[in-house]
Amino acid sequence: MDLDRLAWDDLRLVGAVAEVGTLPAAADRLGVAHSTVFRRLRQIEGTMGCALFERNGARLVPTPAGEEIAALAREVGSAVDAAALRLAGREPVPAGEVRVTTNDTLLIHFLTPIFSDFRRQCPAVRLDVVLGNPALNLSKRDADVAIRATDRPPDTLVGRKGARIAWALYGAREAAGDDWVSLGDAMGPMAVVRHVAGTVPPERIGYRVNTVLGLAEAIEAGLGCGYLPCFVGDGRPALRRLGAPDERFATDLWLLTHADLRHVPRVRALMDFLGEAVAERRPLLEGQRPQPD
Repeated sequence: MDLDRLAWDDLRLVGAVAEVGTLPAAADRLGVAHSTVFRRLRQIEGTMGCALFERNGARLVPTPAGEEIAALAREVGSAVDAAALRLAGREPVPAGEVRVTTNDTLLIHFLTPIFSDFRRQCPAVRLDVVLGNPALNLSKRDADVAIRATDRPPDTLVGRKGARIAWALYGAREAAGDDWVSLGDAMGPMAVVRHVAGTVPPERIGYRVNTVLGLAEAIEAGLGCGYLPCFVGDGRPALRRLGAPDERFATDLWLLTHADLRHVPRVRALMDFLGEAVAERRPLLEGQRPQPD
């Protein structure tokens, strides 16, 4: 094999196919058409003079030659990502794009006005917000900043703990009854979900949903009482607290980035702005706001 004849785009394509196992998925990963991946893979195999993949059911499995090129693609890709992170730190002013990952609850009930204020202060910084509960891989530039509710932030990231997110029991102001609503089994590892499952008879849990936003909507609609983060429950006038915040269910709010990005002007500007904004709103997050009668 003459690897010198392969360009970086060729390595990326072979690496993508090896990682995801199908041409359509590789096309999605690379942002090109399925036909383009098929055509370029055939060209690369023609250049190398050997097959790089063989079919195993619905998946494409690398041949020994394909695995060698895929391994080289991973090595070069890691070096390119590391260089991009280092070079990004040399930018002189806050400008460019920052990709932020968080969850829908924090975005809708807390972060969007903060992002709006930040954009007014730093209009040259563009925000690309990616929603999802699993943390993206910041070391691979899937995201630059992660805003997460967690008690165990990844050791590979750096940042600051902004506040403690309190949870309390809520019900609809205009509803009465003994029914409960709860987060679904997908959220089973959460302490609040385990508590409801272990203390409330199953027949009284009439509604489950796998998002906190859906849970808040259900409580407001009168489907039952349930636990919510205080910044969500206290922000809905149609809901009332049925008890004080329960520390057993509280989680930390973390603002995280990659170590090589923390001094990048646009990332540092956003991280500093978020830190100040969270500090100003700590009473809301920690359930310290006075409650109406």
